Order: sequence, then structure tokens, then C-alpha cells
Amino acid sequence: MRRFILPTALLTAIWLLVPLPAQSAPCLLVTLTGTMSGPALINGVAGAGTLVRYGDDSADCGTTKLQFDAGRGTILRLSQLNIDPEQIDAVFFTHMHSDHTEGFVDLLLARWNWSSSGARLDVVCSNDVSSPLGFTMSCGRFVAHIGDAFIQSGEIAQRISEDKRRLAGGPGELAHLITFEPNDEPQVVWARGDVKVSAIRSTHVAGHASYRVDTPAGSVVIGGDASNDSPAPPRPTSTSAQVEKLAQGAEVIVHSTMHPIMGPERDSGMPPPVFYRQSLTPDLGAMAKRTGARFLMLTHLAPQVGATHHGPYKVPGGALTEADYRAAAEAGGFAGTTIVGSDLATLRIPDK
Repeated sequence: MRRFILPTALLTAIWLLVPLPAQSAPCLLVTLTGTMSGPALINGVAGAGTLVRYGDDSADCGTTKLQFDAGRGTILRLSQLNIDPEQIDAVFFTHMHSDHTEGFVDLLLARWNWSSSGARLDVVCSNDVSSPLGFTMSCGRFVAHIGDAFIQSGEIAQRISEDKRRLAGGPGELAHLITFEPNDEPQVVWARGDVKVSAIRSTHVAGHASYRVDTPAGSVVIGGDASNDSPAPPRPTSTSAQVEKLAQGAEVIVHSTMHPIMGPERDSGMPPPVFYRQSLTPDLGAMAKRTGARFLMLTHLAPQVGATHHGPYKVPGGALTEADYRAAAEAGGFAGTTIVGSDLATLRIPDK
């Protein structure tokens, strides 16, 4: 039998002509699932929440889906993105204020109804913490008792009678609680595959935490309602030193904001403690500049764009525009891209 040996140069030429399989690039999507600030209700705007998705082009950047806070209407916004409740891998709470939590029961109840046999949902939040005012903020108890009203009403028993695959303890049984003690240094609180989530202590109410998601495609910080440790002026800035530490080198900062127009001295009627426990838009612009962020996503807007009132508090001078918020961020020195939050606003990294 004769053997044929091709010259090395010819083999190399043939190899160069053979197309290599396409490599899917990693990508990150950041979507605002709700941009309302506080208990106020304005024009159907959903309560606070941010969805972070990571994957590659072959999976529409959605292999991992993480929900940060779950204000009212969260499940409706997710449905507009064609995301079912059972597709969420984890929910992270910044703090126990109802405008950040009241949509969670919808999400968990829907998951219990339709996929009780599926994976439990990781719920990540801070440990119980005693407020200086004498009460306890408890994410753990919130999650443990999330289904109580439905158990007491008889709905859970009635629905189990129709489908025995549903968990007997109601939606709370589907939650896998993961708690941590927030401190002044970032700590990893959740990880899966190429995705890592870190948390840091921040000031707003007792137990407040801010988060950072790191992926091969990029990093995003979710500040929540963080503000400066000093509760009122004089202080160098209204933003959180801890969030600034967490955000170093991140491409995206998602943060609640208060426009300076709502200041008590502007005759808005807003009580000083409410105003001072939020980060002002110019100060967020300055922080984004210092950390090197490319994108600043303003959310939890107080006041909402186009609104003449924020709850009972008036907007001095009339309704604000998106341009007003961008100008305020630029006044702080930020030269990157400012996204003034509207529900379902989405940022993709890298750009397509």
C-alpha cells in the first residue's frame, strides 16, 4: 500500500481555508424593570427593580438572569421581556422598603403555581438588623412569611387540591434564603459559572446593601437607594463612599436619584429626612466620573419625568424632562452616557 504525505506548506494552506466554528461572544444586558421612587403611583410606572442578564449571543445574553429588587409590577415587566418567573436564577434585595419588595410575592406565587417542582429560587439579602429607632429590619422574616395571606385565605389549600404537585407550604417553600452581614468591604454573596455578585454596606435604612455583578462581558453596580453616611449637610457629597468603592472600574452604575429641585429649601414640601437619604443627581455624575464608569443609569426617579408632584410633594417650577436629569448629571462632571430611567430601558454590553 502506497502512502501519500502532503507537504507541510500545503497542509497549512488547507487548514487556513477551512472555516472555524463561530465563537459566541459574551454579553451583558441591564434592564430597568421599574423606575418609580417610593410608594408614589404615577402613570403605571412599576416599582424599583433591575434585571441583569448574562450569556452570549447564542443565548440572547440570557443564560443567567438576576433580579435586583422587585417592586410592584415586576412580573408584568418581566412578561414584556418574555421572561417567565421560573427563569429567574436569583433575587437580590437592597433593603426592606415596600417599593422594592412588594412585587416579589407575585413572582414567587406565580413560580409556585406553575413550577413547584422546579428549582428553588435563591433570595439574597442582608441579615436581620436592629434599627437605632428600636425595631428590626428582617428580610428573612419577610421571605418566610411571604405566603401567609394566601395560606390564611384558603387559596393555597384550594389550589393544592387541584394540583398535588404544588408545595404544601405555599410560595415560601420555593425560596432558598441566602443572607450576609454587610460591611464596608465588598464580599462575594452569590456566584455561578462566570457570574459573581458582591455586596457592600450602604446607608439608607438599616440593613441596606448595594451590589456589583462581574462577568467576562463587563460589570454593573446596583446602588439601590444608597446615600452618604452623614444624614444631612454639611457633607462633601450625598453619595455613598461604599458604593463608590464598589463601583471602581465598573462599566455601568444603576442608581436611585433625587433631583436637587426637590430640596426642602425649594418649597417642595418634602421633609428633609426623605430628601437627604437619597443621592442627588449631580453628585452621582461626579461619582460616576471618579469611578471611570461609561454609563450612568438613573432610576427610582424623584420626581418622575413629566410629573408635577411626587406623592404629596410638588415639583417647584413644574415637571422635569430627561434633559433636566442629564444636565444635572453633567453638572457633576460626568461625560459618559446618562440613561434617564424609564421602565424596560435596556443597555447591552458590548454594543451590537
